[in-house]
Amino acid sequence: MDSALVAAVALALAFALTNGFLDAANAIATLVATRAARPLPAILMASIANLLGPLLLGAAVADAVAGIVTVEQGIAVAVIGAGLTGAVLWDVITWWRGIPTSSSHALVGGLTGSAIVAAGVDAVAWGPLVDGHLGGVLGILVGIFLATVLGFGTSWLLERVALRPARRASRAAQRPVRLGQWAASAWLAFSHGANDASKAVGVVAALLVAAGDIDDVSDTGVLTIVGCSLALTLGTALGGWRIVKTIGTRIYPLHSLDGLVNQTSSAAVIFGASLAGAPISTSQVVSSSVVGIGAGRRRWHHVSWGVVREIALTWLTTMPGAALFAALALPLWMWFAGA
Repeated sequence: MDSALVAAVALALAFALTNGFLDAANAIATLVATRAARPLPAILMASIANLLGPLLLGAAVADAVAGIVTVEQGIAVAVIGAGLTGAVLWDVITWWRGIPTSSSHALVGGLTGSAIVAAGVDAVAWGPLVDGHLGGVLGILVGIFLATVLGFGTSWLLERVALRPARRASRAAQRPVRLGQWAASAWLAFSHGANDASKAVGVVAALLVAAGDIDDVSDTGVLTIVGCSLALTLGTALGGWRIVKTIGTRIYPLHSLDGLVNQTSSAAVIFGASLAGAPISTSQVVSSSVVGIGAGRRRWHHVSWGVVREIALTWLTTMPGAALFAALALPLWMWFAGA
């Protein structure tokens, strides 16, 4: 196997790892922050659910990711490798600052930036419709935006509904709420695995197609899915705690009921997107859901708007930032791949 291809596949796994730093941590953030679970059991649960997600739901999201750019076979590995470099660099920077950002935005931005520099704007599938469905760069952005709005709206509605019986509940209700948090968190991790592990799977598949090792994205083997899922889970265990702190405590002070609402609403949105094959941002869904909880309680003044503004600014700069990093990395990758 060509050394450039090996390096690019390794970088795809690194992207899944950094995705775990950022997005997979969201699956257990409120579970741990509200003290419904200790970190280690929460990680073990999320690890199993993350692995089962793409195995049981399939990798429909992989097709959307693999079709973002189309370039000549001779430069495909270099373009994808540079795109992954941009995405990973951006993920690491935002993780270090503890800001929940969109790995989907970073990947789309990185691939788009390197493809435009290498082959022009026609190398990018812009969308927003591809084969009658949302697709391409614009289609993915529309999906991410809709998912973010749904994350806010669903959590606001569920919070308003849940508060009514909660006012009359005794302390004994805490136990079933916390058990519900476990179930909702597992569902969220399962949905996240199906959506986010598939992004790395799609990139690896595109690399293997470019190298002539497989004929189509659908030919991706189980080992690739398992490898990407394990890298995603490892990222959660090693570095997700900065994001756990931001989601669980810095945006809005969450209680057990809030955690249940956050996990349930976020899981529902991400699960639906995974079934539809739409790559979305777990971070944006979960973060907007936390804000929706504050709105549902009519405690707008308790929301840390400075943190929300910082997160929103990062969302807006993710694509151009990752695209810039990818464009700068492209010459090195072109030399390395002999393109």
